[in-house]
Amino acid sequence: MRLACDLHIHTCASDGTDTPFMVVNKAKIAGLKAIAITDHDTVAGVAPALKAAQVFSLEVLPGIELSTEEKNKEVHILGYLINLKHKEFLAQLELFQKERKKRLVKIVDKLRSLGFSVTVARVEALAKGESVGRPHVARALMEIKAVKSVSEAFEKYLDPGRPAYVPRFKYTPVDAVRLIRLAQGIPVMAHPGLTGLDELIPDLVKEGLQGLEAVYPGYSPQMVAHYCNLCRTYKLIPTGGSDYHGPEKANEEDFLEVRDSRFEVRSLNGLDHKFAEVTVPYSTAQALKDLARAGN
Repeated sequence: MRLACDLHIHTCASDGTDTPFMVVNKAKIAGLKAIAITDHDTVAGVAPALKAAQVFSLEVLPGIELSTEEKNKEVHILGYLINLKHKEFLAQLELFQKERKKRLVKIVDKLRSLGFSVTVARVEALAKGESVGRPHVARALMEIKAVKSVSEAFEKYLDPGRPAYVPRFKYTPVDAVRLIRLAQGIPVMAHPGLTGLDELIPDLVKEGLQGLEAVYPGYSPQMVAHYCNLCRTYKLIPTGGSDYHGPEKANEEDFLEVRDSRFEVRSLNGLDHKFAEVTVPYSTAQALKDLARAGN
């Protein structure tokens, strides 16, 4: 695994459970050369990870995972090596967090009308970071024993069409690609095999998409080959990572998308997203850096 990197990792700055320091420490123990911190709609975990990286002599690529929607499906766009001081970029992230808070209040109101003693304050406390989402609400429901698992919370209350569902802030994949490029970052489509919207790729490439997450937990060899072929066709960088969220913890919100995938993916129970379960060669990180250095 030496000279390998994991380019999709979450921390407690969004819906992960490990601190940035813990993530960097685990990467060092695992023998990785580099990682990318890619929290949802926030870069709050990047600075502490970079500080920890100095202690452990590990390379950390600043990143983010933006949540967007197209054709009533979630599409996530990763951004690498963004200018973390870009004012317009930071202003947009601030808007995302405000919209997340508004959504949270509406979800909690619906749950309370159903008789559940969930509060905004408790959900935010469970979140720890600034980027609060439905997985945190699910954990609050587990805490009061309303459900036994995150997946049950989504299936009964938080999925589209369920009684506590509230639509997210409307932001498109094209918007996300443009925002990342505006901030001098490298936009990459996250887990396209789960999203199942390959038809978006050509238009996103025209807008500046520069990579596809071609290696991901649960991908079959055929899926990896498919997305690597698309990368060759559109001259994109094939990236990959574990999408790690915490010890033996599944990213339930993402995995629910598997149901609508056009590919066959191994069962949800098999997708536990262990740290560094999926890695890519360091040359992948180098390719991203070279592209960023060349000004995209």
